[in-house]
Formats: sequence, C-alpha cells, structure tokens
Amino acid sequence: MASISPANPLKRLARVLAYAGLRLVGNVFRPIKNPENLHGKVWLYVVSANNYDALSFIKEARPDAVLLAGQAKNIGRYNGAVNRLSLRRKLLYYWQFPVVFAGLLRSEGRRAWRFFDFIFYAIGYYEVYRRALRHYRPQAVVFSNDHNDDSRSLLLACRAEGVPTAYVQHASVSTSFPPLGFDLSLLEGQDALDKYRQCGPVRGRVELVGMPKADVFLSAKNNAPAVRRVGVASNVHDPVPALQESLGFLIQEFPDLTFTLRPHPSDPRNFGPLRRALPALQWSDARQENVFAFLQNHDALIAGDTSTHLEATLLNLVSIYYQFSANPLIHDYYGYAAHGLVDQARTLPELRELLLRYQTQKPATHFRRAAYYNATLGTEHEGHSQQLALQLLSEWLA
Repeated sequence: MASISPANPLKRLARVLAYAGLRLVGNVFRPIKNPENLHGKVWLYVVSANNYDALSFIKEARPDAVLLAGQAKNIGRYNGAVNRLSLRRKLLYYWQFPVVFAGLLRSEGRRAWRFFDFIFYAIGYYEVYRRALRHYRPQAVVFSNDHNDDSRSLLLACRAEGVPTAYVQHASVSTSFPPLGFDLSLLEGQDALDKYRQCGPVRGRVELVGMPKADVFLSAKNNAPAVRRVGVASNVHDPVPALQESLGFLIQEFPDLTFTLRPHPSDPRNFGPLRRALPALQWSDARQENVFAFLQNHDALIAGDTSTHLEATLLNLVSIYYQFSANPLIHDYYGYAAHGLVDQARTLPELRELLLRYQTQKPATHFRRAAYYNATLGTEHEGHSQQLALQLLSEWLA
C-alpha cells in the first residue's frame, strides 16, 4: 500500500495537502471545455487506460457514446482523448470531512487513521456527480471499474438520479470487490460471476460475454511448439531485489531463452539499477505497448498476482504463477493457480523445472484452460465478444 498510501502519517498528510492544492484548488482555475456534447449521451466512464481499452469499442460502434473521466484524472496515454466532468465544485463539500472522519473512526477504529488520505480524496464526488447527472441527463452510464472511490460515487449518484448503469468487466475480479450493483453487467465468464456472488447480492441483469478487448487477438494464438521467448510481468508488490535475484537466476540457467520484463504501468519505481545489473534483459513499456501486443511477442509468461495470466493463456502462452514476494495476504489473489489456469512454481528450482519442460514442448491447446474465465471460448461467439456485448447493450438501452 505504501506507493498509494504511505505508512508514515506525515507523508500521508503531505499527500493530502498536495491533493488539496493541486487538485481541489487547482481545478477551480481550470474550466472544462469538452470537444463533445455530453447532453443525453451514453457515458463511457473511465478511470484508467485499461478502462479506456475495455470501453473504446462501444464508442466506435455508437455515435451517441462519449468517453469521459473526472477532471484531472490520469488516463495515461489517453489523457487527451476523453471528455471531462468538472470537479470544480468538489471543494465546496469538504465541510463534511470532519463529520465523515469522526463517523468512520467510530465504526472502523484505527483503519480510519491509517487511510484518512483515501477518506479525504473521496469527499465531494457524490454531490458533484449528482449535479452533473441532473445537468446532462445521460441515457445511461457504462462503467469498467466498480471499486474506485470516484466510480463508486458516480454509481451511487446514478441510482439517486434514476440514470441506468451498465458494467463491462475489464480485468479479473476478486472476492474483495464490492457487490455487483449495476442494472446490466457484462462479465467475461463464470469465474467472475462466482466471485461476485461471494462479494454479496448480485443486483440487476448479468450476461457472460467473454473478453471484448481480446477479440482482435484471439485469432492469432501462439502456435510455437516450444518456449523460446519469456515475458515477465511485475507490479508494485514485487520487490526489485527479488526481481533481480529471480531474473538473474533465469538468465543464467537459460542462456538460449529471451526474457522481457514488463513493469505495471502504475509502478513509479526506478528500474535503472536493474537495467544495469542485467544488461541481457529486454524491456516492455506498459505505458506505450498494449498488453496483448506484448504477449504476442512471447511464448510464456511468468508473473505473480496479475490478470495478465488470463490474457496470456487466452493467446496460448504457457503461464506460470511465481510470487516474487512472499506475501501470504495476496497469494493467488485471483485464484488462477487453484483453478488450474496456470502452473505454480513456489521456488526458483521449481520454476526452472517448468521452463525446462515447456522449452521442450508447449501444448497446442493450452488456451482451453481459460474456458472457466472466458465464456465464449469454443462457442460461436469466440472472437466476437464485442458484437455480443454491443447487441446486449443496444437491446438494454432500447
């Protein structure tokens, strides 16, 4: 958590003050001028580049759809491609913060102190978004994130204002997510529905449509008979020293294989020392290269807790779960190892043995392991999830 909410309370306070100055006060002096009209449209609400990738097919197919995000929200490489909802009035609602914080102190105790920064950030979204909904009266709002503070606020605002809501799953989910609460939810497969049922009551209509963002890539499955190129996906949970130790071991053990490291796009750490320590290691910039484009250049994937395992298996890469950090709180977070989607290596020698096996022969039908996660695999809709999702959305909107 330290990268998004520092353990040191003074550092958390510094972030809160920076947010207040740069975002709250700063937004007041940045009027919004959107390139598209938002009145009466179908809103595609995004909070990240991954969300944009998951919903852009709807924008391309529907002239009444507009992509939008909160003012100053970082959407990565798509920052200039989305409309913005003004948050200039958010500052007006911060009189509520002491009341909210006191209430959470009573109900949550020390956790409220630990995450007072998150509480501070969340104030005002709900009220500002209700005002925006009354002003623009969209036909519906389509989400691809169901757990960020701004997304949750807009969802609750839609309920209060009677605006229909839909959800297009953009990545694997976990049982730690909020209950599914949209009028229409388009999920990728049975895995997601089973997990949401563990999160709480499922609200609204649910359809299993596969993975729309993968359509264009499913026809280009990896048919290499053996592993020669190995991608390694990391995130902020993976300590750099552990990455260096593991990658150094693999490069030494497999001089004939090519290894490429792809840090998560939100990982702010300096990887310069790792580059210098392992000059043979290749690199992929997740801020510039789409995850499927990255996977298409490899025969296998090694990673810890990331939904990239599913995307790799769909493309018929062999995917190996290896936890670079021994953190029991996030072990097999998505349940991929437990459900047999991926092989699991608990130690570097086990990882070496799995790679040796796949270096000799890679299964031609490895992708079938993903059927529990992608409902369209092996059906007439395989590779046509976008069409199926658009059809269901159109029927629902009508």
